[in-house]
Parts: sequence; structure tokens; C-alpha cells
Amino acid sequence: MKKYLSLMLLFLLTMACQQKKTSEGPKKMAIVVSTLNNPWFVFLAENAAAKAKELGYETKIFDSQNNTALESDHFENAIVSGYQAILFNPTDADGSVVNVLKAKDAGIPVFCMDREINSANAATSQILSDSFSGCVAIGKFFVQQLNKKGNYVELLGLVGDNNTWARSKGFHSLVDNYPNLKMVAQQSADFDRNKAMEVMESILQAQPNIDAVFCGNDAMAMGAYQALAGAGKANKVKVFGFDGADDVVGAIKDGKVAATGMQFPKVMAQMAAVYADEYLKGKRDFPAKIPVAVELVTKENIAHYTAFGKK
Repeated sequence: MKKYLSLMLLFLLTMACQQKKTSEGPKKMAIVVSTLNNPWFVFLAENAAAKAKELGYETKIFDSQNNTALESDHFENAIVSGYQAILFNPTDADGSVVNVLKAKDAGIPVFCMDREINSANAATSQILSDSFSGCVAIGKFFVQQLNKKGNYVELLGLVGDNNTWARSKGFHSLVDNYPNLKMVAQQSADFDRNKAMEVMESILQAQPNIDAVFCGNDAMAMGAYQALAGAGKANKVKVFGFDGADDVVGAIKDGKVAATGMQFPKVMAQMAAVYADEYLKGKRDFPAKIPVAVELVTKENIAHYTAFGKK
């Protein structure tokens, strides 16, 4: 019995030392983003990291490269490396759920930024742009610009991202009420500029007589514009984007792009970092979803905006 009690005491002392070492270790937050191949997500990640550092945390940004398998590796790395919270921009609404649950099982809170996962109780909170409403506003402006008639193309983002469908549905909820506006092509370009240019070039061969292109993000809008410029149609076809990226803000000023939906990634990133800090300090009551408003940006009001937000 004495030997047993001695072993138990040794075990408890060891555990206490380990807990003390953990509590005295560096405070760390991981920032896992879908891709760093898009300036918008770079801005989101850097602002999340900056706010976390301001709150006293060490940070590391992980690039999933739009690959759920790589994203899974990042989560496992964050868990075993002692990160206390994960600020997360998901790769896939369904495929990313398992990674968030893995962190939850390890006692690590996950705060989603911009992109949503299809689970009501996996993430601690999801801070999301109101993409649907933002694209209703774009749809209304689109109808006005085309005088309620014409042929148009839609470039969709990643098919596994809920934002892709929220934006498309918001746009169509208004535009589809006008029978003389006809969508002659709809194709995914994965939110990627180069792919959008290639897709648009292919579409123009089959549908040379179009009046507008609605794109699910600004990277695709710029890719579509490049394709139109290469075909000598840039002055005849109106391009509409979504994000509020730097190059599109400039393109709106120059009259190359008609409009975009301004998201506020800095707001989402900073909110995620603050919420994670509050969680680690004991707070547990967080909204499941927090919508962040999107604002319509056109040449008429572009003076009030800069890249990724208001001046």
C-alpha cells in the first residue's frame, strides 16, 4: 500500500508540474486560412495575426491551399503544438467540419472567419459576411445598369463553399424577376483569377454577344476583365465582382469594373481574435453566427472606400 501511495503521489506531482509548465508556456493562436494565393485572404490572415499579437499571443499562419487534406494536417499540427485557439477560414463547408470537431475534442476553440462550415455546434462561433444580402444589392444595381435586358454570364466560386451559393442565390433572387435578362453561361472558376480568365475566354468563344459578367469574387472579376480586354470587349461588357479587393477598387475608379460588394475582413479577423481571447479568459456565451454587413461599391461612391474597407 505504501508503494502504491508513493507511486500515486509521484504521478500527481508529475501532472502538477506538467500543468504548471503548460500554464506558464507561451500563449498561442493558430490562423488557418483556405489559401494565401488571394490577397483578400492574406489580408484576413494578417489582420487576425496582428490582433492576436496585440492581445499577447504568439501566432502562426497556416495556408491550406484550398486542400482539405492539408487543412487537416494544419489542425493536427496546431493541436499537438499547444495552440490554445484556432482562427479559421475553412476550405470546404462540409469537408472542414471534421477538422473543427477534432480541435473541439482536444478542448481548443475554433472561430470561423468569412467562410462557414455546415455544423451548428462544431465551431465556437462563426463570423461571416452577409453574402446573400450583399448580392441582392449588386443584383439591383446590375438590373439598373443593363436597363432590365441583355445576356450575361455568371462565374461561380468554389462549389464546396457556402459563400459561392449564398452570393449566387442573393443575386438571382432579384435578377431572375426580369425575364429579358438571360444567363447564357454559368461556370465555376474556383475564386481564382487565372482560372476565371481561362473560363471566360472559353465562354466568349461560344457566347460572343454578352452584356455583363457577374463574378462571385473580385479575383474572378479581374480575370474576366482580362479575358474581355483580350477579346476587345472590355468597353462593351460590364463586370461585377464581390470582395472589395485593391485591384477592383482601382478598376472601379477607372471604369473597368461596374461594382463590387465591399466585405470587411479586418472586422471579421479582429472579432475572431478578440472572441478567442475572451474564451481563453473564461467566457463561453458566444453567438453561433455573426453576420457582417456588405456594402455596394460603385463609381458614384468609390471615393469613400479603399481596399478591403472604408477610408
